[in-house]
Amino acid sequence: MAHLTQFVQYPWLALVIYWLISARMVKRTKEREGQFSFWLRIVVVVAVFEFLFSDWGRIGWLGHRFLPRTPAIAWTGVVVEILGVLLAAWARYSLGANWSGAVTLKEGHELIGAGPYKRIRHPIYSGIALGLAGTAIVIGQWRAVLAFAAIFIAHFIKARKEEAFLAREFGPAFEAHRAHTGMFLPKL
Repeated sequence: MAHLTQFVQYPWLALVIYWLISARMVKRTKEREGQFSFWLRIVVVVAVFEFLFSDWGRIGWLGHRFLPRTPAIAWTGVVVEILGVLLAAWARYSLGANWSGAVTLKEGHELIGAGPYKRIRHPIYSGIALGLAGTAIVIGQWRAVLAFAAIFIAHFIKARKEEAFLAREFGPAFEAHRAHTGMFLPKL
């Protein structure tokens, strides 16, 4: 099972590579959040993944297990992680040239209501949260729960900023989209 703990890094690496390649094909920026909040979020994300995949995150109670170490639990975590990463990639693909790593409005920005955006307003964050939940299951230590919470809070704050930008840009169209979609989970 130690190999699964190492394996869970690869879907995240694949997602980062996809992000970097696809980031080259986006629309020009019309408006964006401040640099401080953008870079603070980047630092949090990098620190969280370093915390998850390095030995220094195993200090004290953070290195204690919250789940037993069994093959069934580890494989469940791998499947959950891969599903989450695939959801995040699908959502990124659905945004196309409207995507940005920062809270941004693009020139000619479009309100996307297709793909996972049909039911979820922030499916990239949903996918990342699901993927991190899978990673936490595989790792099985309290540090993974702490990492999940940190990323969730960072994405919640970012999602609120994005929604303010979109509401200002699209007005009633965004309010209609908000009415029939969930923030992170599908609205049925």
